[in-house]
Amino acid sequence: MSTTAGPALVDAVAADVDRLCTAEPDVRQDLPDSVHKMRVATRRLRSVLKSYRRVLRRAPVTEITDELRWLAGLLGVARDAEVRAERFTELLAATGAPREQTVPMDERPTHHQGFAQRLIAEERNTYAGAHRAVVTAFGDHRYASLIRGLQDLLTDPPLKDSRAGEPAEPVFTKVLRRDLRKLRHLVHAEHGLSGDERIERLHDIRKAAKRLRYSAEAATAVLGKPAEDLGKKAKHLQGVLGDHRDAVEALNTIRTHAVDADYTYQHLCDAEAAAAAQALDQYPDAVEFVHHHPLG
Repeated sequence: MSTTAGPALVDAVAADVDRLCTAEPDVRQDLPDSVHKMRVATRRLRSVLKSYRRVLRRAPVTEITDELRWLAGLLGVARDAEVRAERFTELLAATGAPREQTVPMDERPTHHQGFAQRLIAEERNTYAGAHRAVVTAFGDHRYASLIRGLQDLLTDPPLKDSRAGEPAEPVFTKVLRRDLRKLRHLVHAEHGLSGDERIERLHDIRKAAKRLRYSAEAATAVLGKPAEDLGKKAKHLQGVLGDHRDAVEALNTIRTHAVDADYTYQHLCDAEAAAAAQALDQYPDAVEFVHHHPLG
């Protein structure tokens, strides 16, 4: 594909702007997975704009990425609570609790199942409040300004003349190489770490893998199958470490409620610890491409 970097980047960004805007009505209606889809579109946009920042003028793009961070933060509170509620509901069902004891809190759960029920109810309440905050933000001038900024990004993109007119292939390749090297550096620095320090480094690796995934997916129309394959590998690594992070955060949430513990407490802790360990078992294979990819 022969094109210049500026138009190629605008084409890649346009798809994500469309995903974000079309998700809004679904979020307003609280349709299943709608918050997740909008959060992903928001994060993807911010990530791509940062990865390809050298094609764009700094000031207007920084303003947009700052506002995308704000929106992603609002959506993240809702999404994280939604994920934890779903996890705790599934774990409670795995205890073999009778169906009538796994309904919402207003059914007066027994003491035997009360701990897990309270966790689920708290996360659902957190989600409901966070969802209301997101919908309220849709009516705010700040959100309207963000949408206008994204539309302007497509109709009058703030491109750097010195970079936007260059052939797209070498420009996009350079971005992928830079994102891959950053990921590789974090992976190498993870060796020898343990405990909380390793957990946080794995979180950084997950974020770097996500950024590489998004920059590779944005480059697929330009670079073809090599970028597509790299994006898939980065996505897999992101998924493995995302599963690990979800389990770790859920376990931390459970432990903060230890004072109210009952029979289900240890079961939930053990299940989340096992989920975290299972994710880490997949990590060596998922990260292998980072060490040997030709772009690096």
